[in-house]
Amino acid sequence: MAFQTPEVEVLGLTTIFGNTNTEGATRNALLLCEIAGYPGVPVAEGSPEPLKGETPVVADFIHGSDGLGNLFLAPPKSKKIEKTASKFLVDKVTEYPGEVSILALGPLTNLALAVKRDSSFASKVKRVVILGGAFGALGNVNPAAEANIYGDPEAADVVFTSGANIVVVGINITAQVVLTDTDLFELRQSQGRHAQSICDMCKFYRDWHVKSEGVYGIVLHDPVCYVALVRPDLFTYKKGVVRVETQGICAGHTLMDQGLKKWGSSNPWSGYSPVSVAWTVNVEEVVTYIKKMLMKP
Repeated sequence: MAFQTPEVEVLGLTTIFGNTNTEGATRNALLLCEIAGYPGVPVAEGSPEPLKGETPVVADFIHGSDGLGNLFLAPPKSKKIEKTASKFLVDKVTEYPGEVSILALGPLTNLALAVKRDSSFASKVKRVVILGGAFGALGNVNPAAEANIYGDPEAADVVFTSGANIVVVGINITAQVVLTDTDLFELRQSQGRHAQSICDMCKFYRDWHVKSEGVYGIVLHDPVCYVALVRPDLFTYKKGVVRVETQGICAGHTLMDQGLKKWGSSNPWSGYSPVSVAWTVNVEEVVTYIKKMLMKP
């Protein structure tokens, strides 16, 4: 979708564990750039593990062991760049201060490392649009936590309290936006430049939705977050300080202080910059926008 959007310049992709391990994500990012016809776009490999160094949680049962729906495509011809993801992020926002937006679709380890690497990173980035958290809704890993935040709660808390201009799109928003089997059939029949590849990649994901949730289609978590980057007008937002629980049975839980009450004393939310949390979504318009982008010849 980003490559199909003329007003967006893709400066690079950074990789992280989540749908697959970080090494697999790097291979997939290189493959996707090649399929899209942009093999020269830099791909910087991210951290192989969360900040605390535990073995990462990988959702291969949802996305296939290769992270692309078990298509097992031939390896990419292009190679990752030498820089780590966090160094690449810091270098890009330093090169173009106030101009670079970051779309964060996985655990926030690389961003947290960038914040730790450069104390001015948060003030130089234009905005960070994050797919993560569950606000006023249950998680999808367990009742308390959403997968991306659960994947590295410490990193998420570092990013949310960094002072950067942040927009968070939680699963309470993304779970409302579905491409049904009818939509997927329409996509496959379309003249979309990448429609066939996308439908092939989505089959495993679609079958998981049927088995686990009785949903005949796919939930568009990542594409909805991309729409929030390019069409923020299709959402409404609430502002508040967001903190992340990092331990215990609620590890990965995101909790926003909406500023509706004056607390008697300071607490762990006090003194941090508010972030924008997506609160409602125009489902019909977002689905229409996504289908239009994917069906572009």
